Amino acid sequence: MRLKTKLTLVAVALLTLSACGKDEKAPAAPVLDTDQAKQAYSLGVSAGRYLQSTVEEYNKISVDLNAELILRGVQDGIAGKSEVSEEEIQQLLTALDETYRTEQTKLAEAAANAAKAAGEAFLAENAQKEGVTVTESGLQYEVVQAADGVKPVAADTVKVHYTGTLIDGTVFDSSVERGEPIEFPLNRVIPGWTEGVQLMSVGSKFRFTIPSELAYGDRDMGTIPPNSVLVFDVELLDVTKAQ
Repeated sequence: MRLKTKLTLVAVALLTLSACGKDEKAPAAPVLDTDQAKQAYSLGVSAGRYLQSTVEEYNKISVDLNAELILRGVQDGIAGKSEVSEEEIQQLLTALDETYRTEQTKLAEAAANAAKAAGEAFLAENAQKEGVTVTESGLQYEVVQAADGVKPVAADTVKVHYTGTLIDGTVFDSSVERGEPIEFPLNRVIPGWTEGVQLMSVGSKFRFTIPSELAYGDRDMGTIPPNSVLVFDVELLDVTKAQ
């Protein structure tokens, strides 16, 4: 985080410097007539994009840093001088790091609480829909296409096609889109899958609405935020019985 903080300050300074010169004549296009020139330019573009994304992260937590002072600090640093001691710089940047972590934690907690409330409301509404059954664990399922094939048990390996979405319809994973079904032992996936797929027969299609506690709980899975209720459309293609 310390390196990120320093890079962020440089980014803001560069952005400020750019803004200060916005009324001046635009600089001439760079001369990119050699591979080395293009490499140098590409390095700058890559660094600029990274720095810009870092600035945006600070904007999210409303850290108000005076742009003119940042620019002055960059200039003084390049010149080899400073108005504050090295010890103070370390202390101040450590405090800034702590502020960032604290505010990020608050934002994450607020988002998780909002997701939990939204998920509970979605589950309550979905449970009232015709054709939806709610199990004792809270798992909700709907039979989209019935079949008379073999049913798996938890120790079996199943082959399925599926599409998983968040409650807002965002697709986070889909074997259908990849064009290739997946096989896995049924007792090595999230509890909602282990319970739900055992209700299916080969050839059937179900829609499962899985409460967060039967999915990934309060863990952040990247494309799946903490406390997310998940909706899966699943087709059971085959069952391999456990040896």
